[in-house]
This record gives sequence, C-alpha cells and structure tokens, in this order.
Amino acid sequence: MTTKLRAGIVGGTGMVGQRFIALLENHPWFEVTAIAASSRSAGKNFEESIAGRWKLDTPLPDSVKNIMVQDASQVEEFAKDVDLIFCAVDMKKEEIKKLEEDYARTGTPVISNNSAHRWTADVPMVIPEINPDHIKVIEQQRKRLGTTTGFIAVKPNCSIQSYVPALHALAAFEPEKVVVSTYQAISGAGKTFADWPEMIDNVIPYIGGEEEKSEQEPLRIWGELTEEGIVKASTPVVTSQCIRVPVADGHMASVFVSFKKTPSKEEILELWKSFKGRPQELELPSAPKQFITYFEEENRPQTKLDRDIENGMGVSTGRLREDSLHDFKFVGLSHNTLRGAAGGAVLIAELLKAEGYIQPKA
Repeated sequence: MTTKLRAGIVGGTGMVGQRFIALLENHPWFEVTAIAASSRSAGKNFEESIAGRWKLDTPLPDSVKNIMVQDASQVEEFAKDVDLIFCAVDMKKEEIKKLEEDYARTGTPVISNNSAHRWTADVPMVIPEINPDHIKVIEQQRKRLGTTTGFIAVKPNCSIQSYVPALHALAAFEPEKVVVSTYQAISGAGKTFADWPEMIDNVIPYIGGEEEKSEQEPLRIWGELTEEGIVKASTPVVTSQCIRVPVADGHMASVFVSFKKTPSKEEILELWKSFKGRPQELELPSAPKQFITYFEEENRPQTKLDRDIENGMGVSTGRLREDSLHDFKFVGLSHNTLRGAAGGAVLIAELLKAEGYIQPKA
C-alpha cells in the first residue's frame, strides 16, 4: 500500500478548514495528521476546540477528534511533521502573506484558500481544468523564497467558478464582453443560518470586494506565464454585481456574453459537453468526470437540486439563449465550499502531486 502524504490544516477550526478535514477523510493520497489554529484553540484536542462550532452536516471524523491543535504561528514546529499544508485562516492580508511564505520557506508546499497571494506574480492561482500550465511559475517562486521544495499555490474566488469554466470552454470564439451577476450563498461568508439569522428572508445587494475579484481574477486565470511571472489577460472585459442571497451553499451566476466570433447555440452546447481538462486526463481522485453539465429544463440548474453535482466538483449551466444586447446569455452554478473552496484546493494539490511538485519529506 502506498503511504499517504501527511497533510496539515492551518485554520482548521473555521468553516473551510472543517471542509478540508471532511474532504480528506479516506482520501487516497492525503491524510490529515496535524491541525493548527489561533492560540485560543491551541493545546486542546480538535473535538474540544470546535465544541458546538462544527458547521457541516456530516459528522466530525473520528480520525481527527484527538489530534492536538497547534498554534499556527509556530511555523517550524508545525511544518516539521507534515508533507503539505492546506491553509484557510482568518487574518489580515499582510499577516496571511507572511505566514504562508514562512511555511513555504520550511520546504513545505502550501495550498491556500486565502486571497492574500492571488496577485503575487510568481504564485499560481489555479482552476486545474483551465490553467494547469501556470504551476510552472512555482520554479520562479522557489528561487525568490530560497527553497527547493516549498511553494504557495492558491485557488481563486469561489464565485468565479460558476461562470469562468463555461466561458473558458468557448475560448475559440474569443469572448469580448461579459456581464455577470452572482447570487452567493451565506457559507461564502463562513456563516450558517444559525450564525446569521438576519439573512433569512433577506437579500443583501453588496459583498465587500467581490465585484473587483469577479472582474479581475478571471483575467489572471486566463493570463500568460512570463519571465516576470503570471501577467493577466486584457480580454474579455468583465463587469459584475455580487449579491448575497438566503441560500446555505451554492453560488449562481447570470451571464451575458458577446464574442468576436459568434458561435451557434449548438456549438456552445457541444463544447460544454465535451470539455475536459488536465484533471480528467489524469483521472485525479477529486476530478469530476463531467466538468460542465447543461440542463435543458427551463428552471435548471437550481441551487438546492444541482449544487452537489459530481460530488460538488462539477459546474452546471442552463437557460442558454440568444440575447437582444449581447450574443448569448446563460445561468451557471457551482458549489462554493466544494469546487469553489476546499474541494478546489484539494484538486489543486492532487494536480501538483501528479505533476511531481509535492513529494513526501525525507
């Protein structure tokens, strides 16, 4: 039997950290062997540290209940006994950047759910089916950090997963203008309805920082690998509105798109159906077999019905039709804490392992 890589979770008591722990239970390649959080939680076993704060519907895995929570700031101590780290901490941006770089300098790969390094030129921000070639920038990053084995890789904003894959599949037709409105679940703010009763029967038409991320992060995903790092693309032009809605999980997008070369509806549907990426080629453990699923029904995809498609790692589309102002419009949906957060980060780690970037420590 192949020995699993030892995974440490930094920020393990938060919602995304908990999702990492749940996803890695019985994972074929990775095993959670260490958990770190703030000094407030350190020194307790994990079950004690999250008493009354386990936010998932699935039970707390027995395998982590007695893991002693360590202080995330004790970088050398925590890193010495793990082969890779998944990071999902709630700290100031500059503090996160330093913490993740400190971990990487110990020779430990860091797969981050945080936004702090998304615009660091030599840190790959990856949707594995779309820009797997960006991981090559890790060699530049290692030179900067002075390490031969450590690095940081990040996943993008959770909401862009609901529409960027569908647009990427149509790249041959050169999308020029995109108008998108996202309708985002409360778990994107790390909340449940018990935590945030004000969201019941309510819609908030503003989410801080989300519109800039929705407009700019797709351009970095579609950017070019250069000697200076990743340089973002200049097109398409994306404008967005981001709205918080009373949904537990699942981000939906309403998308309008204009192309330089206008496709037919049939061409779009065929490209969505046939689109595969590197994770499907490699048959990675968390990869959806069907990355983009189109629903013919007029009232699909629906968040409650379709967010868990392909174990929450697939993307759904529907309502594709011609538009009077743009060429086409459609609806997209993705699971924000699976494909958009912890699951997407696990898939990145699988890609990096498969491509030889993550190895067991000697």
